[in-house]
Amino acid sequence: MESSPSAMLKLLLPKTPFILKTALWHTLGLAPTSSKWDLRTEITIGVLREMLGPNSPTSTISKVQRLTTKDPGVKGKVWASKVKLEVPEEDDVRQLLFKAINDMGTGEEQWTKPDSRPLEAEWNGYRADARDDEPEPAGLSEKEKYESLMKETSSKVTILYFHGGAMYLLDPATYRPTTSRIAKETGGRVFSVRYRLSPQNPFPAALLDCFTAYLSLLYPTPDAPHAPIPANEIVFGGDSAGGTCCTALLQLLLQIHRSTPTGETPTVKFHGKDVAIPLPAGVALTSPWLDISRSLPSIEAAAAKYDYLPPPSQTEKREFPPCEAWPTSPPRADLYCEGSALLHPLVSPLAAEDWSASPPLFFSVGEEMLSDEDAVMARRAAAQGVTVVWREFEAMPHCFAMLLEGLKAGHVHYEEFGKFCREVVDGTVAGTNGEFIVAKSLERREVDVKGGLTQLTDEEVRAYMEKGKERVERKMRRGEDASAEARPML
Repeated sequence: MESSPSAMLKLLLPKTPFILKTALWHTLGLAPTSSKWDLRTEITIGVLREMLGPNSPTSTISKVQRLTTKDPGVKGKVWASKVKLEVPEEDDVRQLLFKAINDMGTGEEQWTKPDSRPLEAEWNGYRADARDDEPEPAGLSEKEKYESLMKETSSKVTILYFHGGAMYLLDPATYRPTTSRIAKETGGRVFSVRYRLSPQNPFPAALLDCFTAYLSLLYPTPDAPHAPIPANEIVFGGDSAGGTCCTALLQLLLQIHRSTPTGETPTVKFHGKDVAIPLPAGVALTSPWLDISRSLPSIEAAAAKYDYLPPPSQTEKREFPPCEAWPTSPPRADLYCEGSALLHPLVSPLAAEDWSASPPLFFSVGEEMLSDEDAVMARRAAAQGVTVVWREFEAMPHCFAMLLEGLKAGHVHYEEFGKFCREVVDGTVAGTNGEFIVAKSLERREVDVKGGLTQLTDEEVRAYMEKGKERVERKMRRGEDASAEARPML
């Protein structure tokens, strides 16, 4: 998206009266969040609410994708080495995914079988000596960039990173400031995946790409720049919809292991070889989106208090204008999947009941729209014996650390994220623990992950999700919306 000074001025100039009023109310202590937020946060969140609110104009899917998937170029403290992963000749990976979808479903879900396609990704690392505005060195090949990146690593950590964007926006290129920071905090490297976007590529196309990317780290082809990476050095990482990818991929791997006879290691044929399918060292989640139906209470409650994303009550009457990408033919109720598949565990991982064999999980969450679903999954996993590290930040909105640059709570987020990744790879991560981090003071208060995160029962969660699914499908049946509700950019 264009970020030149003139473009920013054009965007913000009409908001001047609103910005001045917000600043005045905050300074006088009259804003409800004055005691929790600094002035910069107050203005940023306020402007975002105005831009994303019910009265804001809605662009077509195609236009939004064009704006948010532009490569802004490589500059600053980041190394970027682009790679292309070729499709295996055999179809085993794809068929293994399809079997898991069928085995985990009710049989009533409808979904489209995607083709296997070459997958684009890039290696990112921290470039310590670069200025913030310095372009990448000229004349280096992608392999030379990768070699330069590796020279600055100080740990074995490899992050397999999936970006956010509600499954239909954004691109790994826009995440370079984030992945560079993660590389700095972990001392490792980040493999950022360009998975296929919906609505052009509905479920399970993105999941197939994520599965292929993981296997490609473990078992690279001869032309890949990296050597084989042991699973115990790989951490899945992702924010928002990238958290959907992380947890769906993890649940897919758990299902493959559950379906394998006890004592045997699951395998699949990949580029001509039978290879093992191990679990990663851990999974690090930032504000993960776990319920595609968007149905739990915090979706509405937190939106009014601390978040900037509009809830379903504000967006359900809005429609994306028709374009070449949307609506689909035949029509589909949801951008990411058929309405009948909304509660499949590989679509909405919150619907998955069994996490018992999972590697350690890290959650960094604000008091945001997605806090209920994140708390439910964390509690469920911890109760099943999974090591869960929970960090909840008071009064913080969705993906606050990436949105609010320079915020002290954001620094704590990245430090905790990096610490978890280093410790799961080193095998030194402590047991399950949770902390609530107070706004401004950053005071830490211990919380009980198994019993203190949420009062929602599994039965109530299921009922909420069923109602959310019915809401999406009812709109489709009414014929009021041939283009689905205009959802916020999770």
